[in-house]
Amino acid sequence: MSNKAKNYEVIVVGAGPAGLTAALYLARFRRKVLVIHDGNSRALRIPTTHNAPGFPDGIRGTELIERMTRHAVEFGAKILEAKITDLEQSEGGFRLVGEDGRAWNSRSVILASGILLNQVDLPPDLHEQAIEAGVLRYCPICDGFEHSDARIGVIGCDSNGAAEALFLRQYSANITLMPLGYPELSPEQSRELRGAGIAVETGALTLLEPHVDHMAVHLEDRDEPLRFDVIYPALGVRPRAELASRAGITLEPDGCIPAGSVNDSGVAGFFAAGDVTEGLDQISVAMGHGAVAATNAHNWLREQDSHTLQAED
Repeated sequence: MSNKAKNYEVIVVGAGPAGLTAALYLARFRRKVLVIHDGNSRALRIPTTHNAPGFPDGIRGTELIERMTRHAVEFGAKILEAKITDLEQSEGGFRLVGEDGRAWNSRSVILASGILLNQVDLPPDLHEQAIEAGVLRYCPICDGFEHSDARIGVIGCDSNGAAEALFLRQYSANITLMPLGYPELSPEQSRELRGAGIAVETGALTLLEPHVDHMAVHLEDRDEPLRFDVIYPALGVRPRAELASRAGITLEPDGCIPAGSVNDSGVAGFFAAGDVTEGLDQISVAMGHGAVAATNAHNWLREQDSHTLQAED
């Protein structure tokens, strides 16, 4: 394997909806673009999404990503699976280094690396089976509608969990909020939830038992498990923004890249798109981000090459 770094005009890190949209736009701008991804796009785990415009019957995440990949490649984008572990500014732009030691140079970078979910404690295979069965979900905006009038449990008895329970109350009158370890709500917050018709449990979670049509939740102060059609853990996320920090970007307090980095990150030639940025984590938003970031990267390169109007009025 050659250690000589290959050169590109734009490297996109991440092959989810944001990264693949960016790659498509850049390829159609006739840029030499490479997408590098580690195969861990969150979209690949979606059993069926009904929030992707143009698919009224829904589409599996794997099929959506396969279609978007084929679309970008059709117009000339290159796709490579590798894990990027280092990124630094260089004289010609940026140098990216993979876990296996391979390196790539690029004049511009779009980081579309997404987020990692803080998940409930289940064995990996059982966890994914529960998602596939529809008894475990992490995004009420994505699929709350599909659980209209269902028995819904929310795990995470702090203000985030309370906010998620109140959001889901739009879809069902049968909502229960449960703590992961211990209750963190104030008495006033608990009263507010109960006033909205949301049951609040106080016993710590001891066991989750996924079944094909329900989730059994064992709490320490109950002899029998509670049974729900679906549970939504509200445990937060971890933005995959380490490479932005290495490029010199100051992250938001929650670890996200500032939303404005879709247009201007403050580091010349570096842009970000999708869930890794501050904002709404949705497929349609990620696609829009990808288009905007790609166009900004293209126009930035045009300015560097004096391919924009130079004469003053």
